[in-house]
This record gives sequence, C-alpha cells and structure tokens, in this order.
Amino acid sequence: MFKFNNINLDDESMWPEHPRIELEEPFVDERGEIKYLVNFPMKNLSLIYSKKGSVRSNHSHFTDWHYMYTVYGEYEYHYRPYKSDEPLSIEIFKEGEMVFTRPNEEHACLFTQDTLLIVVSRNPRADQETYENDVVRMELIDPSKVNI
Repeated sequence: MFKFNNINLDDESMWPEHPRIELEEPFVDERGEIKYLVNFPMKNLSLIYSKKGSVRSNHSHFTDWHYMYTVYGEYEYHYRPYKSDEPLSIEIFKEGEMVFTRPNEEHACLFTQDTLLIVVSRNPRADQETYENDVVRMELIDPSKVNI
C-alpha cells in the first residue's frame, strides 16, 4: 500500500474561511447528476452514522481538518478557536450541506435527527494512536444534559 503519511496537505490559503461550505453546482445530464463535494487532497474518507440525541466530537485537533457532508439528518455544529474564552458559535446543518473544521478549532456536534455524514479528513484514521495524539478531548456539550 502507498505510504502517504508525510504528504503535505497544510496549505491554509486553500482552506475555506467560514465553516459553512457552498457546494459547486452539480453536473447534470439525462443520466442523473454528479455532486462535487471536495476537490482537495485528503487521507481519509469516512461514513459516520449518528443517532438522534447523540453528541460527537467534543474535541479539537492540532493538525487535522475535515469536511463533513450531510447525506441526511440534521445537527447543531458548535465551534470556536482553541482555548478561546469566546462563546461557542452554533450553526445548524441539514441534508445536502457541508461544514469545514480547521485545525485548532474546538468543535462538537449535537444530532437533532438520525444523521449520516460523509467525512473527508487530512489525517488517516487507520492508526488510532496517531489520531489520539492529534486530538484534545473536552466537553463543549455535556451529553448527559441533552434533551431532544
């Protein structure tokens, strides 16, 4: 297998400025359509299913970034700069919408519906130890206090 751990994917000038991503117009013809999600080098593509009322993330990454495309469902995306005292910003993401999470951004997702996400990440996920060394766990949303 090709070893790609040391390929540089960190050109910040190519990252979106805002978490909410405006998707390109799909290619449409008589056969259907092709929706372009991410035209950017990456090292992992994941499919994540989350049940209504669950909380995911509650962390920040030192180097990792990711795009999360909502196949179906809905969630609240809570975020702010790492170690910031500012209040969390909150945006709602629904079917067909995408968010970008940059490195050093505290973030958490509260799923208000059963939700399926396609996630594209900078870092590979095959090695859990490497992943854990890049993540700072925190509690931006207390799962025990969620009432949906």
